[in-house]
Amino acid sequence: MTRVAGSVYAALDLGTNNCRLLIARPSPDGFRIVDAFSRIVRLGEGLSSSGRLGEPAIARTMSALAVCRDKMEARGVGRTRLIATEACRAAANGPDFLAQVKDRLGLDLEIVDRETEAFLAAAGCAALADPRAKAILLFDIGGGSTEIVWLADCCPDTGRKGLHDRVRLWTSLPLGVVSLAEKYGGQEVTPETYQAMVDHVAAELADFAEEAQTEMRCDNFHLLGTSGTVTTVAGVYLGLTRYDRRRVDGLWMCSDDVDKAIDHLRGMSYGQRAGNGCIGSERADLVLAGCAIFDAIRQAFPSAGVRIADRGLREGLLMQMMSVDGVWRAGAARNGTGS
Repeated sequence: MTRVAGSVYAALDLGTNNCRLLIARPSPDGFRIVDAFSRIVRLGEGLSSSGRLGEPAIARTMSALAVCRDKMEARGVGRTRLIATEACRAAANGPDFLAQVKDRLGLDLEIVDRETEAFLAAAGCAALADPRAKAILLFDIGGGSTEIVWLADCCPDTGRKGLHDRVRLWTSLPLGVVSLAEKYGGQEVTPETYQAMVDHVAAELADFAEEAQTEMRCDNFHLLGTSGTVTTVAGVYLGLTRYDRRRVDGLWMCSDDVDKAIDHLRGMSYGQRAGNGCIGSERADLVLAGCAIFDAIRQAFPSAGVRIADRGLREGLLMQMMSVDGVWRAGAARNGTGS
């Protein structure tokens, strides 16, 4: 975590599939976004078979990180936290890669563990939980791992509890859209292949699902999902010809709506997925693996509805840094995200 005097903050999340940057200033109700950047880099491409980050993936990622560096310099960022997740955790040459980033670009990235990643996802999304719910299941489907958090005490009367007090259970599955698609194939996915992916995820999820059986639920229990998978499902459900975050972030979908959207995605050819404005050619071979993970979670934790979040680790990082710095007045809202 880098501390430099200034009121402009930057959070960078380097994952298995994406490199994402968010630059923001504090505001009374959270923060105001100043700049943002996201690029698919597939840093973890081939990692599941080789155990190493490949040179083409490293080159793509270096290019994206250079853009991030330039944006942070142009915006006069004074406070940063730059994290790397599953690809760098798992790769034998992950630390060497980050040393290259430091040497060539001057960016100091830290590899965070799975618990930290799960809590940051919860910090970034928890504000979208239904305040009437005694508990929700929050999940983040990544490129190389999937974090799942059982979050309790969502009502306003308990809103002052710290996040760690509200997390009852959490897990991190060692699979994501990239690793699952590489194992089963992502371009032509038959019904049998899709079911095999769902079954694979369900087996990984079984112990956590059993542990959660003892947790209290209520009529307002729901899922809260963040990731490219869930936002794509939402975009397809809305019939968007071009992705629109303003319409997706915070969207409620009932279980039947999710079923229909996923069925629609499964009925598309690879070419149709590549040509869809909410998917594109860079994610066309990954989206069905993500849907399989989504379906396995929904089967293990049935609920009437899912809330869609187009926010996550970066927002969690920003809120955490600003909270530590005490940028808000006493009693100010600290769970929202401005835009």
